[in-house]
Amino acid sequence: MQKKVLSILLLIILAVIISSCKKNEPVVTKVEPKPNPFNLAAIDDLIEVRDTIQADETVSDILAPHGVSPKMIHEIELKALKVFPLSKFRAGKELYIYAKWDSVETLKYMVYVVNEIDHVIFDLRDSIKVTEEKKPFTVKEVVARGEIKENLSKDLIALGFDENIGYNTADVFESQIDFAALQPQDKFEILYEQIFVEGKPSMIGKILAAKINHRKKDHFAFLYEKEKANSYYDENGGGMLGMFLTAPIKFRYRISSKYSKNRYHPVLHRTKAHLGTDFAAAHGTPIQSTAHGVVVEAGYSGGNGNYVKIKHSATYTTQYLHMSRIAKGMRRGAKVSQGQVIGFVGSTGLATGPHVCYRFWKNGKQVDPFREKNQATQALSKKYKTDFNVVRDSLLKRLNS
Repeated sequence: MQKKVLSILLLIILAVIISSCKKNEPVVTKVEPKPNPFNLAAIDDLIEVRDTIQADETVSDILAPHGVSPKMIHEIELKALKVFPLSKFRAGKELYIYAKWDSVETLKYMVYVVNEIDHVIFDLRDSIKVTEEKKPFTVKEVVARGEIKENLSKDLIALGFDENIGYNTADVFESQIDFAALQPQDKFEILYEQIFVEGKPSMIGKILAAKINHRKKDHFAFLYEKEKANSYYDENGGGMLGMFLTAPIKFRYRISSKYSKNRYHPVLHRTKAHLGTDFAAAHGTPIQSTAHGVVVEAGYSGGNGNYVKIKHSATYTTQYLHMSRIAKGMRRGAKVSQGQVIGFVGSTGLATGPHVCYRFWKNGKQVDPFREKNQATQALSKKYKTDFNVVRDSLLKRLNS
């Protein structure tokens, strides 16, 4: 019995000795590096604040709470002018603040995120440096192919694709096809760039080629940039951009009321001519001029609400009604470009909901724009035609692969 007790005591003493030895040994703990999504130098001892820019928020509103003086904010603005002016900051974009915290906060970096790849670094450690940077990325060509069942974007989602492929393709064809009018059994094939960041699908890149079969007719578009950047042409090298766009809103609308000489008015409760086309969209959706021109009227009138009227030539004039507000600079005599934002969807005047009533004059008479033949812009120069044919054939082969 005594031997057993002695054995137990010896074991306890040995365990205490071993334990005390272990305590004196250095303990190695694996420390994970601090996330550094923008590859900044020396940020391990900095605090990170991730923010989202709010509507009507200024750079001063953002930086003042971090102890940045008005003088330094002004210096940042001056340094940024030639690289990325602070006026290009947009609501909804992410902003990262990296600061040193001792007794007071000292800002070291500010990073403005343009998109998943592009960002602007404001290095404030010593002298102020502003640089545009990109995250490493790879690009893969992908073909989205299918048949219209509901609308292009929803059908793309159902097939596992990004809906923005549909919106971007609609932009390519916006002088050629009213995408809100695509019918079941119309078909689409779209060759586009899928961008990967850190091995994961991120952004949709350029639409390279597309074929839309609408009303049993094939419509093609091919990206060819040797004569002009971001330019698309049909299979014969004809310009894709017509004199007029098919709609005053990009492909995120529905036509709630068509041009009619005999329509029941939902507000006046009587039958009268509706010499325009109503495009219903969310309140605040940008409204674009469908062609180059000069503003002849901009303001408010009872039934029209806030509106803009634009003269495009001696023959054509357009008008855009019921805006929530008119865009800055829209005044009589102002020149506007095709696709330029001239106002925002609302329901001012005689309107039951947010929409833009689009009116179209030809030789002083209101007509249905969808019945007018759209004149195409200048075709590709002859000197590029042979090279274009080579590029087109290559894109067509990849589109059909």
